[in-house]
Amino acid sequence: MLRIAILDDYQDVALTLADWALLGDDCEIVRFGRNLASEDEAAGALAGFDVLCLMRERMPLSAALIERLPALRLIVVTGARVRTIDMEAAVARGITVCHTHAGESAHATPEIAWGLILSLARSIPEEHARIRAGGWQHTVGTVLGGKTLGLVGLGKLGGRMVPIAKAFGMEVIAWSQNLTDARAAEAGARRVDKETLFREADVVSLHLILGERSRHTVSAAELGQMKQGAWLINTARGPLVDEAALVEGLRQGRIKAGLDVFDIEPLPADHPLRTMPNTVLTPHLGYVTEGAYAAFYRDTVDNIRAWRDGAPVRVLAAPKTEERT
Repeated sequence: MLRIAILDDYQDVALTLADWALLGDDCEIVRFGRNLASEDEAAGALAGFDVLCLMRERMPLSAALIERLPALRLIVVTGARVRTIDMEAAVARGITVCHTHAGESAHATPEIAWGLILSLARSIPEEHARIRAGGWQHTVGTVLGGKTLGLVGLGKLGGRMVPIAKAFGMEVIAWSQNLTDARAAEAGARRVDKETLFREADVVSLHLILGERSRHTVSAAELGQMKQGAWLINTARGPLVDEAALVEGLRQGRIKAGLDVFDIEPLPADHPLRTMPNTVLTPHLGYVTEGAYAAFYRDTVDNIRAWRDGAPVRVLAAPKTEERT
């Protein structure tokens, strides 16, 4: 019997969005609807499973945790980019790691960024809650037309922000460490230096890949350069921003923030960001769409079938004896 664990299925949709019966009657499939927050909890719950199906980076697999999972032989992670699995430890244990296609993230993540921007502009969550409670309008909104959008990162996702900003009548400026004038112009933006971007932008939106070079790209210094009342939007990765400095900036009331990602996810119940009135918070919804999930889970089933047949596909890491296709 092959034991398969589907992790972090928060919405209880994994078993309905793919045909898991294709794996055969000799598989036991168990879904986990909650996050296994600690190594001890994860080791206790997952020790008997042969296959772990991960949803993006929700469940880190460190070398220490992998060592405590003696039955584990295959890891399938949704999306092609993952930094939370110790690949060397997995290979050393004879474990294969496969990925799925990226799904709809190229469209979905910029769309949630604009959802956060519009929510801040017109206080939509606050007014929704007020009308549900029997009240009526209380806030005064602002328009985006004539404002400046500053994009930190102008790659695939950042580039999709530009035409939408132009449709709203916004000017677009951009910065990243490797951005050139030619690439910025091609995308419809104007390249500026980092200080200029944070000083001039009314809305700063982050679209960088997280790595050691990009960690804390937004520190207390950058937050201090932002205009009074400017907005910071983060739909990329939490650690791109110095979270303690952000909390302090929000406490001072200088800026607002629309955040879909955090240093620790799920966000702890007692985290100060949960009580900040000048924020709009969403629980890492950027890639969470029905189309993306259906593609993720279909590929997951396909990956398990191919691995069982001895010809794994979309391989990120594998023992040398494992054939890659």
